[in-house]
Amino acid sequence: MTGLIRRALLCLALLGLSGLLSLAPARAEIRITDIAGRDVVLERPATRVLLVQGRHLPALSLIHPDPVSIMAGWQSDMKRQDPVTYETYQRKFPDLDKVPVIGDGVPQNFSVERALAIRPDVAILSWYVAGVAPGGKNSPVIKRFENAGIPVVIVDFFANPLRDTIPSIRVLGQVTGREEEATAFIDFYQQHLTRLKDRLAAHKEARPSVFMHAHAGGGECCYSPGKGTFNDFITLAGGRNIAVDMIPGSTGQVSLEYLIARNPDVYVATGGAQLAASGGLVLGTDVSAEDARSRFRSLLAKPGLSGLTAVTSGRAFGLWHQFNDSPSHIVALEWLAKWLHPDLFRDLDPAATMQRINTFSAVPLPGTFWVETP
Repeated sequence: MTGLIRRALLCLALLGLSGLLSLAPARAEIRITDIAGRDVVLERPATRVLLVQGRHLPALSLIHPDPVSIMAGWQSDMKRQDPVTYETYQRKFPDLDKVPVIGDGVPQNFSVERALAIRPDVAILSWYVAGVAPGGKNSPVIKRFENAGIPVVIVDFFANPLRDTIPSIRVLGQVTGREEEATAFIDFYQQHLTRLKDRLAAHKEARPSVFMHAHAGGGECCYSPGKGTFNDFITLAGGRNIAVDMIPGSTGQVSLEYLIARNPDVYVATGGAQLAASGGLVLGTDVSAEDARSRFRSLLAKPGLSGLTAVTSGRAFGLWHQFNDSPSHIVALEWLAKWLHPDLFRDLDPAATMQRINTFSAVPLPGTFWVETP
């Protein structure tokens, strides 16, 4: 009798355990809505990520301590466009050189076949490489991935960064299981952006005219942004882009004669490591302040530029061009606001903002990322 009771109690215990296990929640799927409004489902956080825009690596680094460890493949545009920053990442993560390359960042050179052969858990695309206009939801590239059973999410920090940066960081956090880290950066970014917007909304001073000289000194004058990224930055910072009336697209050429005739209140040049060989303005990772100032002086001494009121009055400045496709553009926004409205933003400290971003990043970037009139 005692044995029967013991077996009965054991059966009841096993049945109870089975019931508890059946009530335990299954691992939840990750449901994502990307910036195109596309609903994407992942079974688990991705451990094999395809970065179809290589220069999104710094954005991924803001929320992941070892982003290279989850990269199944990428395009080489970061290495081509900013070789010094690439080398900084490669020193921190030597395996970066082993990550398969599936293109050079130019859409027509992107190999979907090579990308599919890698078999990533998810492909992270931008509007540019996806071959779909901002706001669209599909493209032949996306369909080929989906037909192969590879989920696709779209993020972007270039086409409309003031709208898409926060949701893009949120998507990266969901994809990689780093939602807490993504939320921390979003809170930081939102706080800084809101401060700029609120203070400028209450400010009634006229907007100064601005000319942004993109890739300054690296070729014929003057390449400049029209509608889009940098124009949005100038507008939010309380300025008026004089090139927007002349350039129908996102970028284009403005003649030196036009620039001299319009004679803007503020002149802002952009530069980067890619301009070193051509004698242009060099700013960015591992650039010394002395080298940046020397090259900036040479740029401002060029015929046509030297006589601009912005130059002679000390309202000429320089910014790292790679701020244009990165969440760190909040630093560029703060400098623009401070340069355009120095009294209103006397207390603003963009250098401290850059230092704070470096604490988020898996690869802090040393160097000179802005320069002011000597």
